[in-house]
Amino acid sequence: MARRCCAESENRLLSLDEALARIRAAIRPIEGSERVGLKQAHGRILAEDIDASIDLPPYSNSAMDGYALRRADIAAAPDVRLKVVGTSFAGCPFEGSLGLGECIRIFTGAAVPEDADAVIMQEDVLREGDEIRLARIVELHENIRPAGDELKSGERLLDRGKRLTPADLGLLASIGRTDVAVRRKLRAAFFSTGDELRPIGEPLAHGEIHDSNRYTLHAMLDHSCVEAIDLGVVRDDRAAIKQALHEAAKISDVVVTSGGVSVGEADYVAEAVGEVGQVDFWKLAMKPGKPIVFGRLGEACFFGLPGNPVAVIVTFRQIVRPALLQLMGVPVSPPLRLHAVCRSRLHKAAGRQEFQRGLFTPDGAGSFSVVGCGAQGSHRLRSMSQANCFIVLSAGNAGVEPGETVEIEPFEELF
Repeated sequence: MARRCCAESENRLLSLDEALARIRAAIRPIEGSERVGLKQAHGRILAEDIDASIDLPPYSNSAMDGYALRRADIAAAPDVRLKVVGTSFAGCPFEGSLGLGECIRIFTGAAVPEDADAVIMQEDVLREGDEIRLARIVELHENIRPAGDELKSGERLLDRGKRLTPADLGLLASIGRTDVAVRRKLRAAFFSTGDELRPIGEPLAHGEIHDSNRYTLHAMLDHSCVEAIDLGVVRDDRAAIKQALHEAAKISDVVVTSGGVSVGEADYVAEAVGEVGQVDFWKLAMKPGKPIVFGRLGEACFFGLPGNPVAVIVTFRQIVRPALLQLMGVPVSPPLRLHAVCRSRLHKAAGRQEFQRGLFTPDGAGSFSVVGCGAQGSHRLRSMSQANCFIVLSAGNAGVEPGETVEIEPFEELF
């Protein structure tokens, strides 16, 4: 199976859409859940349906600072004088009842007495001692938020599978929930491969470089729904890589590596995956990111990313990110893409879909312009740091002249 898939990939480059379709068909969400407090739930995936346990708001309250009154008292004569017999504060409601021709002073969020059916803003009232006169007619139920206006007790509040936002947590707190059931964290093991890699903080000998990809991967995996497991650097040795893959698969749901996926004499990752598990595809018609391995290591998914640092970021965003979301049980949407006028010349050869680094700015009235961020070599991480979008060029595109419209994909939070 692995040899057939690898041979197929060598003969034909898959498009990005074909690769994503294969991944979607191969992945099922992880199982298991845990209960966490609300302060630990931000960004987690809800594992239960939640219904409201109380009305929201739980009592009728005022939408304005003003005066609560009975509409019938002013229906015939809006200039009638009403006597102020008390005050309702938020958290300290008026406990009495309103008689004929009476009203109370009320503040925003304060409970409205049961026998009051309108609140008039203080700006529309003339106050004279303990009496008021209305400067205009107030409508029935005006400025009153009735109990259950937002949500009735027993009504569905949140559906399982929802990624919890700050607003969701506030909503849960408003019904008194202290904890929620969420999907367990996705376990993602990752490591770099390469004899030339040295840890940061150590001096470099001739021919050596610092291992930057592992820090990039850690940052991209750093999310409340993910437990990132850093397995360090593995040397360019087939047996060592096979052992590392075997150990990573035992402790994770997904394994991500960088380097060793090309066709060089020291690139052993694809072969090792085929021997330990199975390879689904190996090469894509995408730049950067042509050599990328997707497969399985037992129950764990595997993504072997290229070694060039920009290719790591591009392939993670375009391929690994949607897969991780699917594993978490989150509905996956296509990335946001916009049209922009390109202000610089972009060089490209037809044949592969390309993700060039760009810097876009709004031009006003909903339009955008973009320029390329210099040379586009996949080893140039500095240009990735300076960019705020990808310029997405189709496989058939053979270059862009200034003034042409292109498609851009703004950078956003990964999850």
